[in-house]
Amino acid sequence: SAAKPKVADYPFTTLVPNLGVVSVDRWKSFVIADIPGLIEGASDGAGLGIRFLKHLARTRLLLHLVDMAPLDDSSAPDAAEVIVNELIKFSPSLAERDRWLVLNKCDQILEEEHEERVKEVVERLQWEGPVYVISAIAKDGTERLTRDIMRYLEDRADRLANDPAYKEELADLDQRIEDEARAQLQALDDKRALRRSGVKSVHDIGDDDWDEEDVDDEDGPEIIYVRD
Repeated sequence: SAAKPKVADYPFTTLVPNLGVVSVDRWKSFVIADIPGLIEGASDGAGLGIRFLKHLARTRLLLHLVDMAPLDDSSAPDAAEVIVNELIKFSPSLAERDRWLVLNKCDQILEEEHEERVKEVVERLQWEGPVYVISAIAKDGTERLTRDIMRYLEDRADRLANDPAYKEELADLDQRIEDEARAQLQALDDKRALRRSGVKSVHDIGDDDWDEEDVDDEDGPEIIYVRD
């Protein structure tokens, strides 16, 4: 898409979701949401991830985008495991959504190393779903990925229109996801309120943690929406 999220040579530069319209051909397109990366503990309120996990509930397909060549000391299997674990902790039902594994930056490693790198991630996650190896910057593998996404969404829409049982199944899943997200966010709000009340009662204790009141999450974060 034409979206231009903040990028840099260090992790977690994306601070808000970025929405973009991906055009597959002249008449076909879909909206994709780039959600900030999840750190370990996000489902318990660490970092910014919890603020955006609820937005994942509105998606029809989840892509786990994992860096094959991290700039820091992390590894692709570790990063993938954190993402999957935090998603499951936040909402086991959300983890039932169809999910694809997308390994990015394949241009940063030798081609003969691709298979081994992919195998490491797949084995760590015991992954059984689709796997894509791409380079977003070089557009290597991206056309196949976008066309497969479009085909998936079209097949899904067709099945929803013609299969009452499937439609009911997805409606039930959507409701469970919504209920779990609401319960998790309410529990986190209660925890934050309790922590804030404790800090206010002891004025000589400094609070070096993130100030949740600095971010208005009533209606969700600012969304950057760009059409291709």
